[in-house]
Amino acid sequence: MISVEMEDVLAVLQLCKPYIIGMIAAVIIGIGVMIACRKMSRGRRFFVRGNAVIAMLLVIIVCVNMICFGPMSTLIGLATGNGTVSDATNEESARTAEEIMEEGIVLLENEGMLPLSGTQKLNLFGWEAVNPAYGGAGSGGINDLYEIVSLVQGLQNAGFTVNQELLDFYDSYGTDKPEMSIQKQSWTLPEPPVSAYPEGLIQDAKEFSDVAAIVISRKAGEGHNDIPMDVSKSSYDNNSADYEDFPAGEHYLQLSQTERDMVEMVCANFDKVVVIYNGANQFELGFVEEYDPIKAVVWCPGTGNVGFNALGKVLNGEINPSGRTPDTFVYDMKSAPWWNNGEKTAYVNLADLAVEGMNAGKPQVFAPSFTNYVEGIYVGYKFYETAAAEGIIDYEQTVQYPFGYGLGYTTFEQKMGELKEKNGLIELDVTVTNTGEMAGKDVVELYFNPPYQNGGIEKATANLLQFAKTDLLQPGQSQTLTLSFAAEDMASFDYMTEKAYVLEAGDYILSVNSDSHNILDQKEYQVSQTKVYNQEEKRESDQIAAVNVFDEAAGDVVYLSRADRFANMEKAIAAPLNLELKEPYLSEYHLNSTFDKTTYLNSSDTMPVTGAKNGMKLADMRGADYDDPRWDTLLDQLTVDEMAGMVAMSGYQTPAIESVGKIGTLDFDGPAAINNNFTGVGSIGFPIEVVIASTWNQELAGEWGSCMGKMSREMGAHGWYAPGMNTHRTPFGARNYEYFSEDGVLAGMIGASAVAGAMDHGVYSYIKHFALYEGNGKMVSVWSNEQAIREIYLKPFEISVKKGGANAVMVSWSFLGHRWTGENSNLLNTVLRGEWGFRGMALTDFFRNNGHGFMNADAALANGVDAMLSTFDGPENNVADRSHPTSVKQMRNACKNVMYTVVGSWAYDGEGASVGMETWKKAVIGLDAVLIIGLAAVEAMVIKGSKKRKES
Repeated sequence: MISVEMEDVLAVLQLCKPYIIGMIAAVIIGIGVMIACRKMSRGRRFFVRGNAVIAMLLVIIVCVNMICFGPMSTLIGLATGNGTVSDATNEESARTAEEIMEEGIVLLENEGMLPLSGTQKLNLFGWEAVNPAYGGAGSGGINDLYEIVSLVQGLQNAGFTVNQELLDFYDSYGTDKPEMSIQKQSWTLPEPPVSAYPEGLIQDAKEFSDVAAIVISRKAGEGHNDIPMDVSKSSYDNNSADYEDFPAGEHYLQLSQTERDMVEMVCANFDKVVVIYNGANQFELGFVEEYDPIKAVVWCPGTGNVGFNALGKVLNGEINPSGRTPDTFVYDMKSAPWWNNGEKTAYVNLADLAVEGMNAGKPQVFAPSFTNYVEGIYVGYKFYETAAAEGIIDYEQTVQYPFGYGLGYTTFEQKMGELKEKNGLIELDVTVTNTGEMAGKDVVELYFNPPYQNGGIEKATANLLQFAKTDLLQPGQSQTLTLSFAAEDMASFDYMTEKAYVLEAGDYILSVNSDSHNILDQKEYQVSQTKVYNQEEKRESDQIAAVNVFDEAAGDVVYLSRADRFANMEKAIAAPLNLELKEPYLSEYHLNSTFDKTTYLNSSDTMPVTGAKNGMKLADMRGADYDDPRWDTLLDQLTVDEMAGMVAMSGYQTPAIESVGKIGTLDFDGPAAINNNFTGVGSIGFPIEVVIASTWNQELAGEWGSCMGKMSREMGAHGWYAPGMNTHRTPFGARNYEYFSEDGVLAGMIGASAVAGAMDHGVYSYIKHFALYEGNGKMVSVWSNEQAIREIYLKPFEISVKKGGANAVMVSWSFLGHRWTGENSNLLNTVLRGEWGFRGMALTDFFRNNGHGFMNADAALANGVDAMLSTFDGPENNVADRSHPTSVKQMRNACKNVMYTVVGSWAYDGEGASVGMETWKKAVIGLDAVLIIGLAAVEAMVIKGSKKRKES
């Protein structure tokens, strides 16, 4: 759950400053008057002093009212909300959460050690065994409102007895736990040095059990920095004065020296060792091959409240693991094509535009910076599979665990049926048979390898096309799954020549794989004639043809190419040499401090009708088409002030609008737990999105979305700030736990299922962060070519809109090229609304009243953003000129998009709240009436008292 940040408190106080000054001034003047009248007659002095007190109280009442109904109005409204999750829904959600974890745990290694059905005693090694990761920090975190099943408890609940002496030792070490929150990110890993282990502890452990489990964990979260690629440059406290945990140049996703020492100690004393990796981000796990005693490796990322129960069931064999990796694990991350361009780099010629923010209550400067997505489409497995096919890497020495990889306790056989094509769709039956001795589930992964011409359109040799998961199959049992896709799904975007999607002629190899690298069965699909999906013939799934619109986002970057066996690789993946933003981008680059707010005003625009009395209500438009002409009749009723309020103050809610009977709605965080950050009410926490993707189960993802929708509704929320759809471009994204995968199809299908599941309960999902927001960053310019933008980074969003019906989107803090994404009409209007057919609202990410120095309403509204995620007023979340026809037209269109989304929610299914005045406002007005009557009574007493004193 997000806590209050000091920057917000100071901003609110700044808005309240005039009223606070007014109250202080009234008190000072009142006291001055009371002192000045001390020489007056007794009766007159009583009269003056009494009225001075009344005047002070009256001014204070007026100022407090102005604060409550002014700058604090939205915050008070949010803080006085109610709604809780029922016990029945919590129980249902807990069952679904545990099921997700049961199917999302990935067994990476197993040399016959697991399951441990015959072993009831277990030694747990590692400080993180008693301090594991349950989620992430920030909006994707879980809360402490519900019991959290610890790693130890999960094992105990499965029947294991855990060595308490070891647990007590770890509990007593590093009592000051490093903070990982949205306010502060401490990367310290408090792991006891081997020298700190008490004499006899290891011998006692050997006598307790011959099985050891080593727990390695990594935590990260929303905040201001990503995971350190060089720990020596971050905030890290070593565990020993004798050595550095991470010498200069070593990154956070490898063993620290203290951890390695612990691994060696355990392996020197135990012959049966299982490593449990409890982190959302890929880790360099090559060390497990260096120690013979390590017989098994289990990947168990953030579990939410109850997920560790599943770990115990997997270890004892009650659950046969069926999870598959949503990302590629490599031995050496420094050899990856993104390594030299994995971190943001500050522009040396834009340092004067830096904006001051807050971090851990202290000022922190955020400067304009950039990241070059030099690898183009070759992200994750798409690079490694293609590079292996071209012979430029030794796959076995480079990739440890492929994308889509996972082991189980049984074996399966998969056989492809014949391809069937009808009405533009290709169908394929895959029969899966359990050939082992234990019941389990299997995943069918369908890939395609397209024809490639040297120097032509960039293409990877392996591309996930579709996937499905079987039911629980008993030994010998079979199930036939039908997978379908469109031929256009295999088209590549040619941003150089045709500037459109192209399905080139040739043989396409369709294969079902055990992972991205290992083929189980395959068929050929032949395209006889090249098909260009341009203006003359668009893709069936598009509303308008997808053509080049992001040329300027490519910048002057050299992108990795497959041509001549990746001949340009050395040049393409090198660290950036040019640290300046140059023309033609420099002169167009702006932040709020340099932005001309008249930029998008059009002098030829005419003022729309406002304040009409047409007698329509928003409820009349429930179920209406977006292009229904009645929308104009309804929109004519809006006043300028109502439109401005909707646009400026849509943080965690959308305001009520009296003229059209619009109900005020609420929007809550986040992807792991539904949290009302203003009342403290929250739901049970689910496993992180990485785990949900690891299930490779679209139906289960739909159940997750359904639970989130149901819990949101019971808590009174109509919108859900999730799911996160961004790509795991590198393992160092601190918010990777909040996103699904390195692959757009896997992420998109899982996300679409979740969106549809929430919508079943009338809750709209804000898919986020749109777009190219792969790491923590503000004012970070992302440079990428159009093919990669479309095929990699927009793909999950596209699928969520087209297949999931997403009708709300949260716009990222990223800059696409040299402009904030919220100021990119091609992204929000041409692609999102035009090509994909999105109908609904686009909201900024957390705005504050200053737009973090780079977001403002004038730029946003002109380019497709509808509302600012702000809870208090300021100059940047309001349009500069409400009287200009262009601004009014833009606000009118934005209000239509917001209301189109809201009217389709449960707010209008007959159980919605009243559009009338909020309860707290009625209460304040009632209290005001009582106070005024009281002051009037006091005034009467003062007059009467002064007369009595004058007579005496």
